[in-house]
Amino acid sequence: MSPLSSSTLSSELCSSSDTEADEEPRPMLDVVPKLEDDEDSVIEDIKMADSSEDLDFKVDGRLRNDVIPKKKRGRPKKPQPSPSATQIKVTKGRSKTGCLTCRRRKKKCDEAKPSCLNCQKNAVVCEGYTPRQVWRSGKDRTTEVRRVSFTVPRGLPFLVDGVETDVDRHFLDHFVYNLSHLFTMHEHTSNPFKDILLPMATQHKGLMHSLLALSGSHIVAEKPEPAFHERQDYHFAEAISSLRASIEAANEGAKEQEEELMVEDPTVASTLVHCLICISQGTTKGEYRDHMNGARELLKLDRKSKNPEFQQFIWEFFMYHDVSNSLTSLDWRPVNYDDPTLPNFVFQATIQPQSGVVLGVIDGLYKYLKKITALRDNIRARKAAGQQPVVLYEYLSEAVKIDAEIRGWDSKQEAKSPRWLAAELYRQCTWVYLYRTIQASKPNPSLSKAVDAGLDCLRAIPPGESTQCILLMPLFILGCAAFEDRQRPDLEVGFDNLQAYSNLGNIKPAKQIVRRVWEMMDAGDERSWDWETIMVEMGIDLLVT
Repeated sequence: MSPLSSSTLSSELCSSSDTEADEEPRPMLDVVPKLEDDEDSVIEDIKMADSSEDLDFKVDGRLRNDVIPKKKRGRPKKPQPSPSATQIKVTKGRSKTGCLTCRRRKKKCDEAKPSCLNCQKNAVVCEGYTPRQVWRSGKDRTTEVRRVSFTVPRGLPFLVDGVETDVDRHFLDHFVYNLSHLFTMHEHTSNPFKDILLPMATQHKGLMHSLLALSGSHIVAEKPEPAFHERQDYHFAEAISSLRASIEAANEGAKEQEEELMVEDPTVASTLVHCLICISQGTTKGEYRDHMNGARELLKLDRKSKNPEFQQFIWEFFMYHDVSNSLTSLDWRPVNYDDPTLPNFVFQATIQPQSGVVLGVIDGLYKYLKKITALRDNIRARKAAGQQPVVLYEYLSEAVKIDAEIRGWDSKQEAKSPRWLAAELYRQCTWVYLYRTIQASKPNPSLSKAVDAGLDCLRAIPPGESTQCILLMPLFILGCAAFEDRQRPDLEVGFDNLQAYSNLGNIKPAKQIVRRVWEMMDAGDERSWDWETIMVEMGIDLLVT
């Protein structure tokens, strides 16, 4: 590189200045700011200049070889100051995450979890660490408070008290579509359990629990699943508790007002539903008795139901079970429905036997059963005392009168219909019950003929007919009179058909009793006359209805 001399440069500058003074001023061009080369670019240019020996700039800045060095554009980087010793050393502030013990003792904590090693080393109890708190802005905290303060509960009340779970809904459906028609002769479309008791239960929690417990007991007999057992037990306990509370409340109200005990219709209905629970479960230790006694006492009260249709149904249903139970029990005797102290209740004249929920009550057949049971009690007492003759003339005279009444009895049912067939079966069984009471316990052509006639009616009733619900009692009476082996298979089939139709728990124990009577008949044992005592010896006490 050949630098220019100072005299030459000075003369050229002066010449240029004079020329510019003589010339007119030229318009000002746009000024482009000069960009400063960054430090790296300057150093690179110096290195290039040193390595090039043949480079020689002209006055206008061009190189001899006409190569123009490229300048980098952009703002140069500011030189970073070298870090000082004080900046390199990081000053650590006081730790706030140590355990509570070390912080209180102002000792260094190694922050080991769950307890620091420093505390263990110094044999002190480590109190642990404070929970970590995440910082939140005031806006976030306000939003959180609002969410907590204005949380809307998701829970809803139950539509019907007592129906709370899927199992409960299954119980309710089973009651409506399957179980309700098993206790009356009404068809599936309509029966008092659905039309009267169910609407009442939707307004009375205790009655709803009773119905669900009844339905659950029937389901558990076929499907003994733990979930069904649990809910059935729950509903039964709730139903009993509600029933007791209702009766106690009625007693307290009667004492305060010094009036007779007044109970509501659902309370009376619940007592009979609990009798049906015992039938469904097949209990054999007399568990039904408390409920039957309760229903008897409640119905004796001079109470006026707000629902005459319910009163009609509940009386008919109770009388059927009340009288039927006396046929299989030594000490249960039906209410004296001719007692003038009873409520002034008479079956409505407009109600026809065809509309009865069961057989024997509205049509008047059950009054003959009551009379025969009274005769049976007198004869049993004379047998037990060893008195002769066992059958007094007065007893025989009463039996002959009852025989004539049975022969003249008419069910008022449509001829050849399933109800008519069931009514004829009841008529035959009533006569068989009278014969077995008056005569000795041994085979007889007249008795065999009556049993055959009853079996003919039994075979004519379709297996799926609704009248199957009332066939257990006549099956039992015919069975206790079947001295001939040829009659027993048909009775066995009758029990099996009834079990398949209703699957109620009291059918199998009733069948066991009949088989025991057959064993004593075949052995020529005179005690086969007294099946009530046989049941006591077997330890069985149940409703054969």
